[in-house]
Amino acid sequence: MSTESDLKNLFACAAATPARGIDTATVIRRSSRRRLGQQLALGSATTLAVAGIGVASVAGLRAVFQPPSTMSAGSGASDSGATAPEIATGAPGIQRAPAEKLNPCGRELAQVAPNPAGLVLTADFPAASASAESVPGTVTLTNTGSTRVRGTTAASPAITLSRDGITLWHSNGPMIAMAAVVDLEPGASMSYRATLVPVTCGIEDDSAGSFRTDLPHVAPGVYQVSAAIDLVTEGDPVTTDLVTGPLSSLRLK
Repeated sequence: MSTESDLKNLFACAAATPARGIDTATVIRRSSRRRLGQQLALGSATTLAVAGIGVASVAGLRAVFQPPSTMSAGSGASDSGATAPEIATGAPGIQRAPAEKLNPCGRELAQVAPNPAGLVLTADFPAASASAESVPGTVTLTNTGSTRVRGTTAASPAITLSRDGITLWHSNGPMIAMAAVVDLEPGASMSYRATLVPVTCGIEDDSAGSFRTDLPHVAPGVYQVSAAIDLVTEGDPVTTDLVTGPLSSLRLK
Protein backbone atom coordinates (compact mmCIF):
# COMPACT_ATOMS: atom_id res chain seq x y z
CA MET A 1 0.00 0.00 0.00
CA SER A 2 1.29 3.47 -0.85
CA THR A 3 2.34 5.68 2.02
CA GLU A 4 1.37 9.31 2.43
CA SER A 5 4.82 10.41 1.17
CA ASP A 6 4.43 8.25 -1.96
CA LEU A 7 1.11 9.83 -2.71
CA LYS A 8 2.63 13.32 -2.37
CA ASN A 9 5.43 12.35 -4.77
CA LEU A 10 2.93 11.10 -7.34
CA PHE A 11 0.91 14.30 -7.20
CA ALA A 12 4.09 16.36 -7.51
CA CYS A 13 5.13 14.44 -10.65
CA ALA A 14 1.67 14.85 -12.12
CA ALA A 15 1.78 18.58 -11.48
CA ALA A 16 5.19 18.83 -13.19
CA THR A 17 3.97 16.93 -16.34
CA PRO A 18 2.26 19.24 -18.90
CA ALA A 19 -1.42 18.51 -19.36
CA ARG A 20 -2.25 17.13 -22.83
CA GLY A 21 -5.34 19.21 -23.52
CA ILE A 22 -6.84 20.36 -26.91
CA ASP A 23 -4.77 23.11 -28.58
CA THR A 24 -7.58 25.11 -30.20
CA ALA A 25 -5.22 27.52 -31.98
CA THR A 26 -3.42 24.66 -33.71
CA VAL A 27 -6.68 23.03 -34.71
CA ILE A 28 -7.96 26.28 -36.19
CA ARG A 29 -4.73 26.83 -38.16
CA ARG A 30 -4.76 23.29 -39.53
CA SER A 31 -8.44 23.51 -40.37
CA SER A 32 -7.91 26.83 -42.16
CA ARG A 33 -5.09 25.33 -44.27
CA ARG A 34 -7.29 22.39 -45.26
CA ARG A 35 -10.19 24.66 -46.19
CA LEU A 36 -7.88 26.90 -48.21
CA GLY A 37 -6.62 23.91 -50.17
CA GLN A 38 -10.17 22.74 -50.82
CA GLN A 39 -11.20 26.23 -51.86
CA LEU A 40 -8.30 26.48 -54.28
CA ALA A 41 -9.13 23.10 -55.75
CA LEU A 42 -12.80 24.04 -56.10
CA GLY A 43 -11.85 27.39 -57.58
CA SER A 44 -9.67 25.75 -60.22
CA ALA A 45 -12.41 23.33 -61.16
CA THR A 46 -14.94 26.16 -61.42
CA THR A 47 -12.57 28.18 -63.60
CA LEU A 48 -12.05 25.21 -65.88
CA ALA A 49 -15.79 24.65 -66.08
CA VAL A 50 -16.44 28.29 -67.03
CA ALA A 51 -13.61 28.20 -69.50
CA GLY A 52 -15.08 25.04 -70.97
CA ILE A 53 -18.45 26.73 -71.36
CA GLY A 54 -16.75 29.67 -73.03
CA VAL A 55 -14.95 27.44 -75.49
CA ALA A 56 -18.16 25.56 -76.24
CA SER A 57 -20.02 28.82 -76.73
CA VAL A 58 -17.43 30.20 -79.14
CA ALA A 59 -17.39 26.93 -81.03
CA GLY A 60 -21.17 26.98 -81.17
CA LEU A 61 -21.26 30.55 -82.46
CA ARG A 62 -18.69 29.73 -85.08
CA ALA A 63 -20.81 26.80 -86.17
CA VAL A 64 -23.92 28.98 -86.31
CA PHE A 65 -22.26 31.74 -88.31
CA GLN A 66 -20.15 29.46 -90.47
CA PRO A 67 -20.94 30.42 -94.09
CA PRO A 68 -22.31 27.62 -96.26
CA SER A 69 -19.85 25.94 -98.57
CA THR A 70 -19.88 27.17 -102.12
CA MET A 71 -20.69 24.56 -104.74
CA SER A 72 -18.21 24.17 -107.51
CA ALA A 73 -19.35 25.17 -110.96
CA GLY A 74 -21.76 22.65 -112.37
CA SER A 75 -21.75 20.37 -109.31
CA GLY A 76 -25.37 21.02 -108.40
CA ALA A 77 -26.50 20.78 -112.00
CA SER A 78 -24.78 17.50 -112.67
CA ASP A 79 -26.12 15.92 -109.47
CA SER A 80 -29.73 16.97 -109.95
CA GLY A 81 -29.90 16.69 -113.71
CA ALA A 82 -30.77 20.38 -114.07
CA THR A 83 -28.86 22.45 -116.57
CA ALA A 84 -29.30 25.91 -115.06
CA PRO A 85 -31.04 27.68 -112.16
CA GLU A 86 -34.74 28.21 -112.62
CA ILE A 87 -36.19 31.66 -113.10
CA ALA A 88 -37.87 32.98 -109.97
CA THR A 89 -41.64 32.79 -109.85
CA GLY A 90 -41.93 35.52 -107.25
CA ALA A 91 -42.64 33.19 -104.33
CA PRO A 92 -40.86 34.09 -101.05
CA GLY A 93 -37.44 32.53 -100.62
CA ILE A 94 -37.00 31.56 -104.28
CA GLN A 95 -33.93 33.04 -105.90
CA ARG A 96 -34.00 33.75 -109.60
CA ALA A 97 -31.15 32.95 -111.93
CA PRO A 98 -28.52 35.65 -112.45
CA ALA A 99 -28.49 37.47 -115.78
CA GLU A 100 -25.81 35.26 -117.33
CA LYS A 101 -27.82 32.12 -116.49
CA LEU A 102 -31.15 33.46 -117.68
CA ASN A 103 -31.24 31.51 -120.98
CA PRO A 104 -29.60 28.05 -120.81
CA CYS A 105 -28.26 26.52 -124.00
CA GLY A 106 -30.79 24.72 -126.16
CA ARG A 107 -33.76 25.94 -124.11
CA GLU A 108 -36.59 28.32 -124.89
CA LEU A 109 -35.94 31.96 -124.09
CA ALA A 110 -37.07 32.95 -120.61
CA GLN A 111 -40.21 35.04 -120.28
CA VAL A 112 -39.27 37.99 -118.06
CA ALA A 113 -41.56 40.72 -116.77
CA PRO A 114 -40.60 44.33 -117.57
CA ASN A 115 -38.37 46.08 -115.08
CA PRO A 116 -40.62 47.84 -112.51
CA ALA A 117 -38.57 51.06 -112.68
CA GLY A 118 -38.95 51.22 -116.46
CA LEU A 119 -35.36 50.32 -117.37
CA VAL A 120 -34.88 48.73 -120.79
CA LEU A 121 -31.83 47.15 -122.42
CA THR A 122 -31.50 47.34 -126.21
CA ALA A 123 -28.81 45.37 -128.04
CA ASP A 124 -27.30 46.60 -131.30
CA PHE A 125 -24.93 44.30 -133.19
CA PRO A 126 -23.91 45.05 -136.78
CA ALA A 127 -23.92 42.42 -139.53
CA ALA A 128 -20.91 40.13 -139.33
CA SER A 129 -19.47 36.87 -140.63
CA ALA A 130 -21.00 33.67 -139.32
CA SER A 131 -17.47 32.27 -138.96
CA ALA A 132 -16.14 35.22 -136.93
CA GLU A 133 -14.43 34.46 -133.63
CA SER A 134 -16.55 37.13 -131.97
CA VAL A 135 -18.89 39.97 -132.87
CA PRO A 136 -18.67 43.30 -130.99
CA GLY A 137 -21.73 45.39 -130.34
CA THR A 138 -23.35 47.96 -128.08
CA VAL A 139 -26.08 47.65 -125.48
CA THR A 140 -28.02 50.72 -124.35
CA LEU A 141 -29.69 51.01 -120.94
CA THR A 142 -32.59 53.50 -121.04
CA ASN A 143 -34.74 54.79 -118.22
CA THR A 144 -38.25 54.87 -119.67
CA GLY A 145 -39.79 55.36 -116.22
CA SER A 146 -40.80 58.50 -114.37
CA THR A 147 -38.27 58.46 -111.52
CA ARG A 148 -34.51 58.69 -111.22
CA VAL A 149 -32.68 55.35 -110.94
CA ARG A 150 -29.35 54.96 -109.18
CA GLY A 151 -27.27 51.86 -108.60
CA THR A 152 -24.53 49.65 -110.02
CA THR A 153 -24.31 46.87 -112.59
CA ALA A 154 -21.67 44.61 -114.05
CA ALA A 155 -19.27 46.18 -116.54
CA SER A 156 -21.07 44.44 -119.40
CA PRO A 157 -24.51 42.80 -119.78
CA ALA A 158 -25.09 39.14 -120.54
CA ILE A 159 -25.85 38.53 -124.22
CA THR A 160 -28.01 35.76 -125.69
CA LEU A 161 -27.92 34.66 -129.32
CA SER A 162 -31.09 32.84 -130.34
CA ARG A 163 -33.20 31.72 -133.29
CA ASP A 164 -36.89 30.87 -133.32
CA GLY A 165 -37.03 31.39 -129.56
CA ILE A 166 -34.29 28.85 -128.75
CA THR A 167 -30.98 29.81 -127.12
CA LEU A 168 -27.96 29.09 -129.31
CA TRP A 169 -25.29 30.82 -127.20
CA HIS A 170 -25.07 33.09 -124.16
CA SER A 171 -22.36 34.92 -122.26
CA ASN A 172 -20.32 32.57 -120.10
CA GLY A 173 -17.01 32.02 -118.36
CA PRO A 174 -15.16 34.35 -115.96
CA MET A 175 -16.57 37.85 -115.66
CA ILE A 176 -14.65 41.11 -115.40
CA ALA A 177 -14.55 42.14 -111.74
CA MET A 178 -15.65 45.70 -112.45
CA ALA A 179 -18.87 47.62 -111.87
CA ALA A 180 -20.63 50.35 -113.83
CA VAL A 181 -22.37 53.19 -111.99
CA VAL A 182 -25.96 53.82 -113.04
CA ASP A 183 -27.50 57.26 -112.47
CA LEU A 184 -30.32 57.84 -114.92
CA GLU A 185 -32.99 60.50 -114.88
CA PRO A 186 -36.24 59.73 -116.72
CA GLY A 187 -35.50 59.54 -120.45
CA ALA A 188 -31.72 59.28 -119.96
CA SER A 189 -29.58 56.39 -121.17
CA MET A 190 -26.08 54.91 -120.98
CA SER A 191 -24.19 52.40 -123.13
CA TYR A 192 -22.18 49.23 -122.58
CA ARG A 193 -19.76 47.43 -124.85
CA ALA A 194 -20.64 43.80 -125.43
CA THR A 195 -19.50 40.79 -127.45
CA LEU A 196 -21.14 37.62 -128.71
CA VAL A 197 -19.79 34.46 -130.31
CA PRO A 198 -21.76 33.06 -133.28
CA VAL A 199 -21.69 29.41 -132.21
CA THR A 200 -24.13 26.82 -130.91
CA CYS A 201 -23.69 25.56 -127.35
CA GLY A 202 -25.19 22.43 -125.83
CA ILE A 203 -26.92 21.56 -122.59
CA GLU A 204 -23.70 20.04 -121.26
CA ASP A 205 -21.89 23.38 -121.63
CA ASP A 206 -24.01 24.95 -118.90
CA SER A 207 -22.79 22.27 -116.49
CA ALA A 208 -19.15 23.34 -116.91
CA GLY A 209 -17.27 26.41 -115.75
CA SER A 210 -17.01 27.65 -119.32
CA PHE A 211 -18.07 26.51 -122.77
CA ARG A 212 -16.11 24.13 -124.95
CA THR A 213 -13.62 25.75 -127.30
CA ASP A 214 -14.68 23.74 -130.36
CA LEU A 215 -18.37 24.70 -130.54
CA PRO A 216 -19.73 24.69 -134.10
CA HIS A 217 -20.39 28.01 -135.80
CA VAL A 218 -23.92 28.89 -136.81
CA ALA A 219 -24.92 28.97 -140.47
CA PRO A 220 -25.40 32.29 -142.29
CA GLY A 221 -28.82 33.82 -141.67
CA VAL A 222 -30.82 36.17 -139.47
CA TYR A 223 -30.68 35.63 -135.72
CA GLN A 224 -31.98 37.38 -132.62
CA VAL A 225 -29.94 39.01 -129.88
CA SER A 226 -31.07 40.04 -126.40
CA ALA A 227 -29.33 41.46 -123.34
CA ALA A 228 -29.83 41.13 -119.59
CA ILE A 229 -28.12 42.66 -116.57
CA ASP A 230 -28.50 42.69 -112.79
CA LEU A 231 -28.92 46.14 -111.26
CA VAL A 232 -28.14 46.67 -107.57
CA THR A 233 -30.24 49.69 -106.68
CA GLU A 234 -29.53 52.26 -104.01
CA GLY A 235 -32.01 52.83 -101.23
CA ASP A 236 -33.41 51.15 -98.17
CA PRO A 237 -33.59 48.26 -98.61
CA VAL A 238 -31.00 47.58 -101.31
CA THR A 239 -32.44 45.34 -104.02
CA THR A 240 -31.17 43.51 -107.08
CA ASP A 241 -33.39 43.91 -110.13
CA LEU A 242 -33.17 42.16 -113.47
CA VAL A 243 -33.19 44.40 -116.54
CA THR A 244 -33.87 43.00 -120.01
CA GLY A 245 -35.27 44.29 -123.28
CA PRO A 246 -36.66 43.39 -126.68
CA LEU A 247 -35.06 41.08 -129.22
CA SER A 248 -33.02 42.71 -131.95
CA SER A 249 -32.01 41.19 -135.29
CA LEU A 250 -28.49 40.21 -136.30
CA ARG A 251 -27.56 39.22 -139.84
CA LEU A 252 -24.68 36.76 -140.10
CA LYS A 253 -23.18 36.30 -143.56
